[in-house]
Amino acid sequence: MPIIEFTDANFEQEVLESDQPVLVDFWAEWCMPCKMLGPTIEELGDDFAGRVKVGKLDTDANRDTAIKYQIDAIPSVLLFKDGQVVQKIVGVKTKQEFAGELDKLAG
Repeated sequence: MPIIEFTDANFEQEVLESDQPVLVDFWAEWCMPCKMLGPTIEELGDDFAGRVKVGKLDTDANRDTAIKYQIDAIPSVLLFKDGQVVQKIVGVKTKQEFAGELDKLAG
């Protein structure tokens, strides 16, 4: 499943009102660790298709959302369930670490 591009404009509908858990990767074009994490996020999107919505939010282009969720280091990954942040993961982690957390959320 393709990775969704979250923005300030669609964040409420796509993330907060989602009936599925949502993984949001906060990143920026200039961030090398973010680029390292990119393929992992894409694989998670495929692995959890239909169970978890997976997407990315460019913090440079969508400052309001990044500020609202106090993103002060990237990459930061927020996991949402029922419109609430249930976990914040900062930095590059392994696919297995993310998958373990998503399995708990997706049930």
